[in-house]
Amino acid sequence: MIFRTKSFARAGLVGNPSDGYFGKTISFIVRNFQAEVTLWESPRLEILPAARDHSIFETIGQLAEDVRSYGYYGGVRLLKATVKRFYDHCQEHGVALPNRNFTLQYSSNVPSQVGMAGSSAIITAALRALMQFYDVSIPKSIQANIILSVENEELNIPAGLQDRVIQAFEGVVFMDFAEEHFRQHGHGAYEEIDPGLLPPLYIAYSTRLSEGTEVFHNDIRSRFNRGDSEVVDAMQEWAGYAQQVRDLLLAGKSAEIAPILNANFDLRRRLYRMSEGNIRMVDLARSVGASAKFTGSGGAIVGCAEATARRTPGRSSCRRSLTSCPLRRISDEAATSVPRDAAR
Repeated sequence: MIFRTKSFARAGLVGNPSDGYFGKTISFIVRNFQAEVTLWESPRLEILPAARDHSIFETIGQLAEDVRSYGYYGGVRLLKATVKRFYDHCQEHGVALPNRNFTLQYSSNVPSQVGMAGSSAIITAALRALMQFYDVSIPKSIQANIILSVENEELNIPAGLQDRVIQAFEGVVFMDFAEEHFRQHGHGAYEEIDPGLLPPLYIAYSTRLSEGTEVFHNDIRSRFNRGDSEVVDAMQEWAGYAQQVRDLLLAGKSAEIAPILNANFDLRRRLYRMSEGNIRMVDLARSVGASAKFTGSGGAIVGCAEATARRTPGRSSCRRSLTSCPLRRISDEAATSVPRDAAR
């Protein structure tokens, strides 16, 4: 049998980056982009490289462009680490795996290193394939923990649970990462939200603004661990934004969330060092009436497409404006509307 599994890109709607700091967030799945893993039984265990794993180039310029697009590491290390963590989990929980080998390969069209969780999408798809191949059932909340451990513990990539939770559950999820809940249950408190409650959203990204999450989080992590009041207070404020948006969505007041998304980014801008390109992308989106914040670590933004149009008589809808707005003119970026059911 051949097993084909998928996992999708995600956008952090609000609350990030507090997910790695006992905060709260809301994320949704973006089915426009996906990672796919194919697995089949074979005499030996083999992991096949994809395009981003090759090391032969025609020119030095081609090598430089490959690094700009994919970074210094490809997807094979993600697959190897996932297989290892899956095996460890089964060993720790007394799950005997049959003596079967397999071949594993992957593909992905998730924009690389722009904060849309491309790496964890590959890991999630691989974990699903292994579960199907070995007929092992793991609760979604625990799947998210395993996926995070692949990056944190196996590969030393600093990251929070947000991406792994939304990719395990899919749809739209409100996440509360309170430390006390982790102590009692071993995972956060996750609440699935009807995607139909979301307002019209857009996502825009630029592959020229990519930056690894490890670059983005390092200084903030050390400051948080030292108890820096500015960082600790900011994490609590971001968590409060997520709670406010959750309450507004459930109350049917999605039209009121745009200012909170803007505030989420504005706080981040005060605390983090950001490139001019990332700031410009947010400013451009806001200039045509949309709200805007990072989907993750930078390189991609998300917001309400009609944040201003709803309350400004005579102004054309921002969904239409975004099609021709300056975001489209920053060389290789893309802008897309996100249908309400895209997260389903």
